[in-house]
Amino acid sequence: MGTQRVNGDIEARVSVAQDRTTTPEALYELASDPSARVRAAVAAHPDAPAEALRPLARDRDRDVREAVARNPSASQGNLLRLVGDADRWVRWAVAANPACDSRIRGVMAKAPDKELRGLLAEMPDLEPHLAALLIEDASPEVRERLASHSTDPDVIAALMRDRTLRVRKGVAVNKHTTAEQRHTLAQDSSPDVRAALVRAVKLDEADLRDLLDDRSADVRRAMATSALTPQHIRQELENDPDEAVAEDARGYRGPQAPSEPARPPRAGRRPAIGKRFPGKTTR
Repeated sequence: MGTQRVNGDIEARVSVAQDRTTTPEALYELASDPSARVRAAVAAHPDAPAEALRPLARDRDRDVREAVARNPSASQGNLLRLVGDADRWVRWAVAANPACDSRIRGVMAKAPDKELRGLLAEMPDLEPHLAALLIEDASPEVRERLASHSTDPDVIAALMRDRTLRVRKGVAVNKHTTAEQRHTLAQDSSPDVRAALVRAVKLDEADLRDLLDDRSADVRRAMATSALTPQHIRQELENDPDEAVAEDARGYRGPQAPSEPARPPRAGRRPAIGKRFPGKTTR
């Protein structure tokens, strides 16, 4: 009975901490609650006063600090502290916070955590001076993520000249490339880049015609199975000299629906941030 009463008391305090009508004074008192669950609820409260969030940004419990990092009401001072937190999940939560401003993004650009720099690279409307830093980033993974997400033609043009294959493949799947840039990518020295291109974006007729005679069967197979390939181009591939290409073109039936619906994350599991994220270990 004693344990049930304690748990019930905690649940009651969590409910108060989550209630939008709870006063700032009450939230400030709950910020020093002995239960990490209660403190995390205060840390996530959109109307939590600065006086309550400040100590919670230094809390010994990771979940509490992460809740502050996600809270759009958190001060820039707290977010600057948390973007350098020892725990990666806390740092990455700052990157997802809509209050993350140019000052915080500047810190992210120079952080030793390459995943944090990768999250920065995927941000829309990234400041040109920060994009310029990431173009020269030591990690090919960071440059690839910038290449696949940037909307800046100059950034895209610079990354098209990157010597690392995965970076140019990142550009190839970027929907913001211009027709001229796609024409250049269609002539890339790597068949992997050309194959990624035909799967990801629409190409001009002239580029498609050239790729019908591509020296790589893998590129032509990518065309044969791409949902973006026009039907008249696919019909020409039905007579490709490579039987595997021709068979793929003849057998194409359009995009296939997933065989089973995606399963939601298991309870207690922390989902990875972003569409693709290195170090996807969850807890």
